[in-house]
Amino acid sequence: MSNDLAKTADLSKAVLAKPAAVVRRIAYLGTPDLAVPPLRALHAVGLEIALVVSAPDRRRGRGSGLSPSPVKACALELGLPVSDSIDDLLELDLDLAVVVAFGQIIRPHVLAKIPMINLHFSLLPRWRGAAPVERALLAGDLTTGVCVMAVEEGLDTGDIYRVTEVPIGAKATLESLRDELVEVGSQLLVQSLQEGLGEPQAQVGEALYAKKIQNDEYRIRWNQSGVQVDRQIRLGRAWTMFRDKRLRIWEADLDERTDLAPGKLDGPMIGTAEGAITLVVVQPEGKPRMAAGDWLNGAKPEPGEHVE
Repeated sequence: MSNDLAKTADLSKAVLAKPAAVVRRIAYLGTPDLAVPPLRALHAVGLEIALVVSAPDRRRGRGSGLSPSPVKACALELGLPVSDSIDDLLELDLDLAVVVAFGQIIRPHVLAKIPMINLHFSLLPRWRGAAPVERALLAGDLTTGVCVMAVEEGLDTGDIYRVTEVPIGAKATLESLRDELVEVGSQLLVQSLQEGLGEPQAQVGEALYAKKIQNDEYRIRWNQSGVQVDRQIRLGRAWTMFRDKRLRIWEADLDERTDLAPGKLDGPMIGTAEGAITLVVVQPEGKPRMAAGDWLNGAKPEPGEHVE
């Protein structure tokens, strides 16, 4: 980094509003389901939540009317004021704003006035960005965690106040791991505000970007190892093609069998480049989830048939 760029970065941090030593009155910024438990936890310990900011109402199904985000619905249930405009924070006297999976850019003029912390679901600087839990699973990380960090203009680049590590089990799915991280993160957030944030520490280590998962990444490539295929399946929404129709694979077990060609079916087993997987729960196109045995009884794959 050049001297000019370094000075600019230092200046950017210097103008950020700083949290008060004692936090009593906050705002909360969040949108999806995973941001609901932290909001409930902060409300339960008696913090004054002056405003909840969430995404605008939108249509969430064909032919349906406008519906609130999960965080907005929770806020209304708790009797908290709600807005979809970040600038409404500027009218309030706040000790702090808490950000959890908000999904919107927070502009510099807001950061300059309102001190903000973010609950991020990774061990920063590894997996900055939109899909940290997904990327940790796909990469085969053995551990992940949650960070309470300062919000600044850069993407998840702020200093760290607190961190808790969480091991990733061999059978962890995206859903189970995310639930665990949300629970741990909610506790860490409450602890941070009750005990005081203290002095933050700069992020240390290699920064990796967790870009959003694209639909094509859910398609299983059978020329990968069974270990990598298993990671895709544990991510959820993994799919392959069988007889020109999509087959989702929701649950499977790893197997060491090596005599099956990639994609070749033998009963509930499918070959990969290294090892095989055994189907447990699948979902044929246009049908509900079912046990793999029930699907096989109906589909009756021919000897030597493949999935693609």
